[in-house]
Amino acid sequence: MTIEIIRAPITRAHLSSLAEAQFGDMVKGVVDVERRVLAVGGELHSDEEAALIDDGSAQANLWGINLFPTEPGDGWIEFDSLINVRPAQGNRSRNVDDPDLQNRIREVVAGLVQGEK
Repeated sequence: MTIEIIRAPITRAHLSSLAEAQFGDMVKGVVDVERRVLAVGGELHSDEEAALIDDGSAQANLWGINLFPTEPGDGWIEFDSLINVRPAQGNRSRNVDDPDLQNRIREVVAGLVQGEK
């Protein structure tokens, strides 16, 4: 599947179509919290991470998430990815441990993905 770098708002329906074509109910994503862009559509978070680095992102600003487009509320974003394991940045798990960073990621996603389910 082709990786899309999202710079302008898309709909949840678009994410749902990506999810259906790949994992069923989920699409993997990587957020650049500084550039405020989102990569989606890769089989692995590392594929999206590489696409964003090629696009000019710094790896330290990239965080992996899973998006469940049909889920309501905050539960549609899951902060789980191997690329999030960064002891040097104080993140020792696959999750994004810092609540402030989670909020920054949510803000980027909310700005780029429109529509409620």
